[in-house]
Amino acid sequence: MFSGLHATIEGTRAALASIRAHAMRSALTTLGIVIGVAAVITVVAVMEGLSASIDSQLDDLGSDMVTLRARTSQEQAMLGFANKLSYEDFIVLKSKVNNVQDMSATMQAFTFGSKVSYGRETIQTQVIGTDANYQKVIKVFPQQGRFVRSSDDDRRRRVVFIGESVRKKLKLPDNPIGEFISLSGEWFRIIGVAEERGSLFGFDQDNYIIAPFSTMASLAGSRVTENIDILFRPAPGASLDTVQAQIRQILRKRHHLSGDDKDDFEFITAKKTKESFEKVTTSVTLVAGGVVGISLLVGGIGVMNIMLVSVTERTREIGINKALGATPNFIMLQFLVEALVLSLFGGLIGLLLGWGLAALLSMLMPGMPGALVPGWAIALSFGFTTAIGVIFGLMPAVKASKLNPIDALRYE
Repeated sequence: MFSGLHATIEGTRAALASIRAHAMRSALTTLGIVIGVAAVITVVAVMEGLSASIDSQLDDLGSDMVTLRARTSQEQAMLGFANKLSYEDFIVLKSKVNNVQDMSATMQAFTFGSKVSYGRETIQTQVIGTDANYQKVIKVFPQQGRFVRSSDDDRRRRVVFIGESVRKKLKLPDNPIGEFISLSGEWFRIIGVAEERGSLFGFDQDNYIIAPFSTMASLAGSRVTENIDILFRPAPGASLDTVQAQIRQILRKRHHLSGDDKDDFEFITAKKTKESFEKVTTSVTLVAGGVVGISLLVGGIGVMNIMLVSVTERTREIGINKALGATPNFIMLQFLVEALVLSLFGGLIGLLLGWGLAALLSMLMPGMPGALVPGWAIALSFGFTTAIGVIFGLMPAVKASKLNPIDALRYE
């Protein structure tokens, strides 16, 4: 036990001395490991930060919010056919579906002109036609003024509720309530400004305008009411599967779908959104893993080469140690520790570099959340570098342990 501890201490000392004596060579040796670890830490940190931000956004929106929208298969789209949900579908669902707390209809953003003007300023933005229940379903709240009311919808008032980015881009006053803006040549009065949400994936979540559904329908005609999204929340304690089954039964009957026909609509939930995002992050991680694998393989070969050079340079030293009674296991452990120190040194530099790159990306990219490095990524990185040190340091260590002491002492 003492000899093993002594070998470990001496091996570590020799490794650090060798790294100091050949700093440039050691840096180049571990370059592959540094690049590999830095790559995986950067990718993981950025993706974890995005994942945390997505989860936060979904929590703010509410995990129980469901979007019901038309679904068109690829075959139907190639034939020029598109399925739709109508405003009549919404009215029927709202009256017949049980255990639903709030339900709202929204028009597709592209069905109405999105050019908005105020004074000399003109911008492009998302225009949403909806009802008063939208506020409860989406949980959007005003920081100034009020949201669209049922009375606005009933009387087809030309009023709008705007996002903070629209106010800033149009250079509206700090308190724009009562100001008029032009939507594709039609004048609307501002009744409220939403609380700021910020950006996500570079997408500005505050660049939108909300107007009463009936107002938009009267201006844009049937192309609004023929293709809508339906948003709803199940009542507290109600089963989402039961609510979806009831909606499915009603819509299939209304759309005259037989037993073999696929649904021409789909439910999009927070869980489904998370699953889709997780597939993306998994794919990115796998690609990064391939790059990291190649970099670590190159780094491992570099460690093995430098250790073989080290064995050659220290042949006489090995001969002297063996002549003084050092066992082959002692010599092998000494060189293994040196290879391990080189690998872990590269892993540590890669970890710090990757963390720094992730933080830099978070600062440079607008709307990008902060970098987050989980503990498992750090443990995995050091696990890989440890394995590299052992695997690629084993052959030089075995070679050193098998040197004949007499031949080693004669080596010039």
